[in-house]
Amino acid sequence: MVTLAQLRDADLSSLAGAAGAYDTLAGAFGKHVQAMDTEVTKHVFNSQWVGTAAGAANASLQRTSGRLDAAHTEMSAVSGLLREASESFQLAQSKLKEALQEAQGAGLTVAEDGTVSWPAPSQAERHDPGYDTPQRARALAERISHAVTEADGADQKIAKLLDDLTARARTGTGLDLTQAGADRKAVDELGTGLTAAGWPPAGAAPTEVNSWWKGLTPDGQQRLLQTHPDLLGLRDGIPATARDQANRLNLAHLIDTYEHKPNPSDDDKQKLDGFRAIRDKLNVQNGKQPPAFLLGVGEQGQGRGILSFGDPDTAKNVSAYVPGLGTTLSAVGGKDADRALNVWTAAHNADPTSATASMVWLGYDPPPGLEKLADGDTRPLDVMDTDRAAKGGAAYDTFMAGLRATHEGTPAHLVALAHSYGSTTVGLGAQRPGGTGADDIILVGSPGTGAANASQLHIDPHHVWVGDAENDPVSHLPSKGRVSNDLGGVLGGASAGPLGMLGGGYIADKVYDWFGPDNQLWFGQDPAGEEFGANRFKVADGAENSFQSHSDYMTDPGEKDSKTLESVNNIGQIVAGRYDNVKTQGQR
Repeated sequence: MVTLAQLRDADLSSLAGAAGAYDTLAGAFGKHVQAMDTEVTKHVFNSQWVGTAAGAANASLQRTSGRLDAAHTEMSAVSGLLREASESFQLAQSKLKEALQEAQGAGLTVAEDGTVSWPAPSQAERHDPGYDTPQRARALAERISHAVTEADGADQKIAKLLDDLTARARTGTGLDLTQAGADRKAVDELGTGLTAAGWPPAGAAPTEVNSWWKGLTPDGQQRLLQTHPDLLGLRDGIPATARDQANRLNLAHLIDTYEHKPNPSDDDKQKLDGFRAIRDKLNVQNGKQPPAFLLGVGEQGQGRGILSFGDPDTAKNVSAYVPGLGTTLSAVGGKDADRALNVWTAAHNADPTSATASMVWLGYDPPPGLEKLADGDTRPLDVMDTDRAAKGGAAYDTFMAGLRATHEGTPAHLVALAHSYGSTTVGLGAQRPGGTGADDIILVGSPGTGAANASQLHIDPHHVWVGDAENDPVSHLPSKGRVSNDLGGVLGGASAGPLGMLGGGYIADKVYDWFGPDNQLWFGQDPAGEEFGANRFKVADGAENSFQSHSDYMTDPGEKDSKTLESVNNIGQIVAGRYDNVKTQGQR
């Protein structure tokens, strides 16, 4: 059993050295395996040698080649296990030493069994309501105990697996490819388990995650970032700079993995396109202002991507934009990244003296866009369902709480910005207990939020803002009396194929009857309507009978000739907190 003294006084450098030595051994042995394959086995197999002796030789070579491969895998397993041991013990030791230093600095005494004691309080301390030495001592004792227990648990698991590997090396049972593969998998799973064991549990609040992260030494943080970036990159509560470092490693790994996938599916190809697009956007932004931070990337669902222009942990004004219908991972490095950057520019123009961070957040799976039906997409009803929005809203709330937890200094002015189905996602998230935690909510091109009025979004209705182009078909679905004119004109009737059937037939005949008044949209009350009670800011009407009017809310502010600048400039004023400069228009 590991004791406090053993963990405190251990010189763990030898473990890392042993892991490195085994890496060298495995590497050298791997060259022998490769030489056997290319210089012996391949030549024999490709020769014209036939007959009984040839068959026996081929079989023997195959057995030998397999045993050599297995031996190489076992060596790699041992080096991996030693490395996990080194990292696990160093992490536990750093936690212990930090707690011991804090105890010493506070005048507390730590016994060899982990008991923490303190001097008797003075007369003044007894009457001081802020006297908290006993509470601090108990908290430090718990941290000390946890570090020692963590090291002891790791020691037992590592020793058991190391004994198994040693026994198989001694008996030769490890010279079997199936057994060697199982051993390598066991080492990988143990490593992940040991690392995660000292972490906050899944579902822990971002504040708890942030507190845990801050409790690590800088060396401990770097070790985790280098060895387990996949476990850190999407964890809300980890600071932006650390998440960026982890996710850039994750991105490179994902690109390499998906580029070498045998027989990739269409979904695999789409994700790879998305990973590459994000990489390219980071490269383009490298060295420019604002700096780009990759706050999330993953292969979950349709793919995950979170890109920030500006550091959200230090910026005064922070916005997190949620895209909607038809968004794919490639858009995080494409049009939606551009929209987030346009918002940054507009907010910076509104207040050049304050630091701004503007993000695109794709932490959920949006449904396909309505226009996809023209190509025969068979999932039209996805856009009528709120399941994706509900799951996304919960994830978005946690992400926003993470931004609050990691922000430095005075709390940021935090803005939830959402477009299209993304506004339904943010709206449902805002109605959850605690809401988004944002100071302002901006909804553009919204088909509804699921709320009857702005006051249900856990925010002062005066800080709910709506931008709605008069010719945006999505923000009128399926408002009674408008569906035939707006969507029917866009989709062209039954003769246009599946898309026309949806607009000219299905919606007009069915959805039309599901909703009564004009102020009811696809997902509830019209956010631009008077009954909803939000501020409506001015946007261009947009082109008639076109989905383009659904896409022009965040146009590049540098396009001086654009007719759509009013929208993005108003968004910039809101993000900058310059409410008096926002140009408004009447509610419907």
